[in-house]
Amino acid sequence: MKKWVKKLVMLAMTVGLVMSSGLGVVGISSVSAAQSDPTLDRIKKSGKLVVGTSADYAPYEFHTTENGKDKIVGFDIAAAREIGKQLGVKTEIQEMSFDALLGAVKTGKVDVVVAGMTETPERAQEVNFSKPYFVDKNVVLTLKENKDKWATLDQLRSAKLAAQVSSKQDDLAHELTDKKVVSLKKITDEVTQLTQKKVDGVVVASTTAKSYLEQSNQFVVSPAKLPGISNGSSVVMNKNATVLQAKVNKILDDHIIGAPLKKMQDDAIKQMNKKESFFHKYAPYFIKGTGYTIGLAVIGVLFGIVLGIIFALMKLSSVKVLRWLAAAYIEAVRGVPLLIQVFIVYFGTQAIGLNVSSFLAGAIAMFLNSGAYVAEIIRSGIQAVPNGQTEAARSLGFTKGQTMRYMVLPQAIKNILPALGNEFVTVIKEGSVVSVIGVGELTFQTSVVQGASFKPFIPLMITAVIYFVLTFGISRLLNLFEKKLRKSDKTLG
Repeated sequence: MKKWVKKLVMLAMTVGLVMSSGLGVVGISSVSAAQSDPTLDRIKKSGKLVVGTSADYAPYEFHTTENGKDKIVGFDIAAAREIGKQLGVKTEIQEMSFDALLGAVKTGKVDVVVAGMTETPERAQEVNFSKPYFVDKNVVLTLKENKDKWATLDQLRSAKLAAQVSSKQDDLAHELTDKKVVSLKKITDEVTQLTQKKVDGVVVASTTAKSYLEQSNQFVVSPAKLPGISNGSSVVMNKNATVLQAKVNKILDDHIIGAPLKKMQDDAIKQMNKKESFFHKYAPYFIKGTGYTIGLAVIGVLFGIVLGIIFALMKLSSVKVLRWLAAAYIEAVRGVPLLIQVFIVYFGTQAIGLNVSSFLAGAIAMFLNSGAYVAEIIRSGIQAVPNGQTEAARSLGFTKGQTMRYMVLPQAIKNILPALGNEFVTVIKEGSVVSVIGVGELTFQTSVVQGASFKPFIPLMITAVIYFVLTFGISRLLNLFEKKLRKSDKTLG
């Protein structure tokens, strides 16, 4: 009997040890698994924290010049750099429009978003938010002359309000007014409409409103107390970044919230209020933007011509499959707005594992788009060449390919030169679309200057002059080239 009891006790102890060992292994495994997540792994592997932002929201994030170089600063950016420092990696700032930020963090184009973004139930279904590190209330910025006109919530019911698209302020603006809300991508665009009296007020965070009040005496904050809770700015991460989320929350508690953030805000306001000559400070932005614009146009047209020739020949081919493929491509591209194509290339390449820069994505979208239009231009030029030219070449022993290369295409390109010139001019202007993904072309740099200088109208006029000079200059050069071709034709005749 005693032996039986001893055996039972020994069996129980053995089972207990095995179970505890198993639980220990499970516990160790779960702890080990919880030490990282896909986003944090990518950050550690690359050695950098890629931060997405929309730098038109002073003093949260905005552009300034330091030692003649453009730099994105603000207390949000300072907080982001502190997070990178505590994670032991470098911080890289990547700018794009506010409404593109969530898509960027979901597809992995950026690791986190730091842009004064507030958590909402809808956003929380798509991405993760850190704890709020700064709380700011919403106000209505209006013109000083209309302070009494828009002083109460009842008066605001009949006001035409503007707000940043996809923002908490945009939702609030719809609640405040019975009129249609003007939703724009940039705060600077909203303020421009306010100064031109296109809208009656702008719903914006209090801290940003104060920035405009400090820069100009034409604005005032409406005394109306807006409903709803205050904005709580959070760091935004991918849904799979649960470990990163916990680490960021700890960093916010230990190194940012409170006195450190107050110092970051004071430093940002000092940078914002630094006085310099407008042209001395912002001329580099316009020069840089012009360079990017010309570069995009050249890439778009040159590669577009190559692509256009290929698809034009495919559409004229006797092979049905080639004709169908060319027609499908041309109709698909021409039937979808360039803006959508830019987003498809930028986010689509990331989805298939290609980390393409914003400039390269913009350039690809530009020449893919241009290629479809150029294809139709070249096709019409080829068909305009008299059939007798082809017959004469073939009778001289030229192959079909040689006839097209040496006889038909040169004449076709001469005929379509004006149309290709118009395409070049169009591409220069359409290049402004790629600003949504942070390509620093001329329109993008204009928004940067608007946000940094708090002068919404002057940068637009400067940009308009630059665009006119570019397009007029190209048109004149093409006209001269056409005249030379006509003279050579007369000489040959």
